[in-house]
Amino acid sequence: MKNNTTKESRTTLSKVFKTIIWPRRKLMFIGLTLILISRLAALVLPWASKILLDEIIPNKDLQTLYNLLWFIGASILIQAITSFLLTKVLTVQAHYLIAKLRIQVQEKVLSLPISFFDSTKSGALVSRIMSDVSGVRNLIGTGLVQLVGGMITALISFILLVQISPLMTLFVFVPVGVFGYVALRAFKYIRPIIRTQGKINAEVKGRLTETLAGVRVIKGFNADKQEIENFKEDVNRLYQNVKKSLIAKALMTSSSTLLLGLASIGIMGIGGIFIIQSEMTIGEFLFFTLLLGFMIAPISQISNIGSQLTGTLAGLDRTEEIMSQIPEDEIGSRTDTIENFKGNLTFDNVSFSYEAEKDVINNISFSAPAGSVIALVGSSGSGKSTIAGLSASFLKPKSGKIYVDAYDLSKVKLSSYRKHLGVVLQEDFLFEGSIRENILFSNPNASNEELLNAVNTAYVNEFTDRFEDGLDTMIGERGIKLSGGQRQRIAISRAILANPKVIILDEATSNLDTESEALIQKSLAELVEGRTTIVIAHRLSTIKKADKILVIESGSIAESGTHDELISLNGRYHELYTYQSKI
Repeated sequence: MKNNTTKESRTTLSKVFKTIIWPRRKLMFIGLTLILISRLAALVLPWASKILLDEIIPNKDLQTLYNLLWFIGASILIQAITSFLLTKVLTVQAHYLIAKLRIQVQEKVLSLPISFFDSTKSGALVSRIMSDVSGVRNLIGTGLVQLVGGMITALISFILLVQISPLMTLFVFVPVGVFGYVALRAFKYIRPIIRTQGKINAEVKGRLTETLAGVRVIKGFNADKQEIENFKEDVNRLYQNVKKSLIAKALMTSSSTLLLGLASIGIMGIGGIFIIQSEMTIGEFLFFTLLLGFMIAPISQISNIGSQLTGTLAGLDRTEEIMSQIPEDEIGSRTDTIENFKGNLTFDNVSFSYEAEKDVINNISFSAPAGSVIALVGSSGSGKSTIAGLSASFLKPKSGKIYVDAYDLSKVKLSSYRKHLGVVLQEDFLFEGSIRENILFSNPNASNEELLNAVNTAYVNEFTDRFEDGLDTMIGERGIKLSGGQRQRIAISRAILANPKVIILDEATSNLDTESEALIQKSLAELVEGRTTIVIAHRLSTIKKADKILVIESGSIAESGTHDELISLNGRYHELYTYQSKI
């Protein structure tokens, strides 16, 4: 993926603390307080067990037993309440933050230039927006707070353990120390694996999105097995990555089980000797054993929490790569706002290349006065669509200038220009939904009268009148339930409703049958009336009335003039027109 910023994206714990945790420090403090209350309430049961065995049962004190049961019940109620409040305060806040971050990333993505999307798979972007930010729940949710609260509880438990038996406490620290060393080694191994996992996951989703979008091409060329093999290879890469991380985690878990199991055997032996020698009561032994669980639990969680935090940082790192991209409105210095927009468009020695040293167009110069129709013709790959993309401000010239009403387009705020722009592409995009929703997309606040005018002008009603639901007919993903001609007429209707002053028509009639083309040509004539129009035409018969026709060959203007002027030159245009006339 190309990055149009030189700033290297790297998310660190300190940066996350400053930008995510610290601004929500009050919530985190509340969460930590609730955790501590919950953990302290949980300590009541081990303490109560000691009282039960050492005092109540030997003395057969029923009243104290009843009081103790009430006390235990109250502690359990406190744990339940704090658990509920933790979910309400932290977990809900975490998911609110995830939703907020998703909105911010999507907004950022849509602000990026077309060149970014040309080099990035849409499926990978979906993964960035939906999956990468979800790890924030491990920071703002209960995960991090539980770890901190658990460590504090472990410290309290350690102090109590030392008071009960310093020797047994010291014995526990030997296997715990070995486990800590193993965990640190494994964590260093797991961290880069998890970072790579997110990247591979995005690539797999990107490939899958392409496959589903191109299913008709796949089936048309009987390439099912080929795509299955490709996907199988991608999924296997992800599996191998996950397998490495799972094995490392399993090693940590097994080490924990083994080492802490050995510690339990030792404690049982030492405790048994102490009890036999009357140096420790049964209640004290049980109290020690239960407290040991409170001390060891957070240490055992380190591997899991560490993996989660690593995944979170990796996801935020990938999110930061997106957020550090420069929006297209900030590339250069776009500060001008076009006043009293008329629509005069001028190319002054414009050159453009998608790759270095490979110009697609070379020193193109022409003027399109407000209200004029400029047609671009030429062989495939000559640079016509690139000129259209530059006219729509989708692309930025490598050299030369494009002027709109004497304003340098590279200095103009894009919203100031694009609100006057309408675009109809060869393969125009329709959104899943109804025909009405797709037409209203360009002008959601249009009146019903304006909508019907656009529908009738583009002859959309010619086929919607035959549909049971009319304009409310659902068209499926990308308008798949409609014919190419029907989709194109909806796209033209959408452009009409936008009421633009500059129109880009990129082979807008290419998908139409002869009958539909005749209808659309009439509607296009009304659409372009009084509007600056750049039209790419495959069928030269549709542009006879253009104010100027530019013949583009190898990225340069080979010929320029009206239809009659170019025919009289007996050059490239005459050759193309004569050839099509014979077909």
